[in-house]
Amino acid sequence: MPEKIFVKEIPSDSNLLPELEEYLLSIAQECGLPEDKFNNLSLSFSEAASNSIAHGNKNDTNKKIRITIKVDESYMTIIIKDEGNGFNLKTVPDPTKPENILKDSGRGIHIMKSFLDDLKYNFTKDGTETILVLKLK
Repeated sequence: MPEKIFVKEIPSDSNLLPELEEYLLSIAQECGLPEDKFNNLSLSFSEAASNSIAHGNKNDTNKKIRITIKVDESYMTIIIKDEGNGFNLKTVPDPTKPENILKDSGRGIHIMKSFLDDLKYNFTKDGTETILVLKLK
């Protein structure tokens, strides 16, 4: 299968997340992602998109997030780009350490890493890209 690319851009409004998730899952189904990976994809995407809206764009509806979905015969790659300044991955506390177990936040990256085949960040001068990768088979 030649690579397929889907692009959608929305304002930073968390009320649009269910619609975005539905869009993503319809593409995943169309491209043959096994159904047993849908929950992992859905949870990871929701976490990443929420982070882009809340932390990256600071809930500023004048700022956009852009979702690019690339699918080839082996992988589905979702790139969520916000207009934020990024963050330092080294300063994100490890949620599995005893001193962080009871904290209310800080688990998202850890959870996404456990559900995905790869999770990467690309920090650019005009925003942060969160890159989610899932094997199709």
